[in-house]
Amino acid sequence: MHSTLIVARMNAHSATDVADLFTAFDATDMPHAMGTRRRQLFSYRGLYFHLQDFDTADGGERIETAKTDPRFVAISQDLKPFIEAYDPATWRSPADAMAQRFYHWSAR
Repeated sequence: MHSTLIVARMNAHSATDVADLFTAFDATDMPHAMGTRRRQLFSYRGLYFHLQDFDTADGGERIETAKTDPRFVAISQDLKPFIEAYDPATWRSPADAMAQRFYHWSAR
């Protein structure tokens, strides 16, 4: 399984709006098209964490392909009032907001 963690800024009062947007998005076939196995959203003191698990390590490639889908474009636009870049000066794409894993452990 491949995981990504996007870190951004979000007002805690926006959590319900963001969850509603992803509820509608995840009810489509888009998660399957991107290879998404699980999505988890977290907030902490003005920060937003979007943890996404993929079936295989090609999740990033499948997301690149999905970026042109009108539903992907729409949710990206719909999230803009609620989610802002952690560092707007350096943000160009979600890849600029992805945390780098430096340790992993799992049970066998």
